[in-house]
Amino acid sequence: MRTGKTKDMTIGNPIRLLLAFSMPLMLGNLFQQLYTFVDALIVGQYVGADALAALGASEWLTFIMFGVISGITQGCSVVAARFFGEKKMDSLKKAIYGGGCIAAFGAVVFTVAGQTLVRRGLELLRTPEEVLGLTEIYLRILYGGVPVTFLYNIAAAILRALGNSQKPLRAMMIASLGNIAFDVLFVVKLDMGIGGAAWGTVLAQVLASAYCITSIREIEICRINKEDRVIDRDILWEQIKIGVPMGIQNIITAAGGLVVQATVNGFGFLFLTGYAAANKLYVLLETAASSYGHGILTYTAQNKGLGSYKRIRGGLVSALLIGVVTALMMSAIMVFAGRGILGLFIRETENGAGEMLQVGCSYLGVLALGFPLLYWLYIIRCCIQGMGDSVIPMLSSFMQVVMRIMCALFLTQVIGHEGVFWGEVLAWAGADLFLAFVLFFRLRGSGDSNTLWQGTN
Repeated sequence: MRTGKTKDMTIGNPIRLLLAFSMPLMLGNLFQQLYTFVDALIVGQYVGADALAALGASEWLTFIMFGVISGITQGCSVVAARFFGEKKMDSLKKAIYGGGCIAAFGAVVFTVAGQTLVRRGLELLRTPEEVLGLTEIYLRILYGGVPVTFLYNIAAAILRALGNSQKPLRAMMIASLGNIAFDVLFVVKLDMGIGGAAWGTVLAQVLASAYCITSIREIEICRINKEDRVIDRDILWEQIKIGVPMGIQNIITAAGGLVVQATVNGFGFLFLTGYAAANKLYVLLETAASSYGHGILTYTAQNKGLGSYKRIRGGLVSALLIGVVTALMMSAIMVFAGRGILGLFIRETENGAGEMLQVGCSYLGVLALGFPLLYWLYIIRCCIQGMGDSVIPMLSSFMQVVMRIMCALFLTQVIGHEGVFWGEVLAWAGADLFLAFVLFFRLRGSGDSNTLWQGTN
């Protein structure tokens, strides 16, 4: 079944399928990260280093909110993808309706929680006084847009579950261009400061959500009739059982990040600004990894629907090879172009600009050494999630948290501030070893182990 609006990944060559599916996602994620990149660039150049530092101070609190939303909606997509692979269209419609109900409930809960806890969270993270007020303004606006974030994520997840990565790409292109236009209007023309950047992000997601919802309504198998608007408890529970641990996984990951953020905040304003600028490039170069992850998740879920573990193994090997090649290219960008890119965020006239740039370059140099580990982490973790297991990936996130916290609290006492940088790489390495061990034995015992790493047809 392949119509341009859906894609059956249970037939065909895995490398071609994964690349064809992941490339639009990669471009979409690139556009998504591009508008956060542009936010930082415009804020740094037109508002100042204090506003750039405020964006940096908000990063993990932004991740903990939107990472949970992404995890929950991605869990819903695993169930939908499996029904699509099994050609159970009635169950697929119930899964889509159930996902929408979960998103609506989550939007209310998360909006209230975000507005209630944001100030206290910033204080616990020892956010510098120079940027505390700016960071709170930025986060309150973003958290106010949580319903829009849920709407976009569930709609894009449904499209990806059906093998359609073109529509989410177009949605993010629209959002990215819209965000840039809003930034220019609100920050540069109307001088609204960091609040203008936040409003630009929210309004850009409105555009992306509208496009995805319109696209879903055009797909016949997604049209929910009156008789389909019932909650199937078994399907809903399965979506919750997969989605909630995936969301918790991101909370666990963020917990380690929050400790790191508190440590970084304690190193002072200059260190925080350089670290924040480097993170903007890091997140941009990470986008391909998350795209390959979404690709192998959908591929695995559809093929598990048919019980084809042989194809899952072939797809996994293909994804790992693609991932390492891409990661090495990203590492080269960090090493050879990193300082020039950081200079786009930090004005040379800022006091302490040299120290800020030095911090950012040191951070990028450490990340570059371990970037293949990050790409493999996305791929292996999402393969396990695509098989319907969200507990093991959650445990791997706990391992990352422990490693980040240990490095932030203790390694920094031995080697200085760079202990925070190495915490990222060591966290990736520990999670990779754990997940690879589990996945190897799980696939080895899947019934056709005599062809363990073969089979691409």
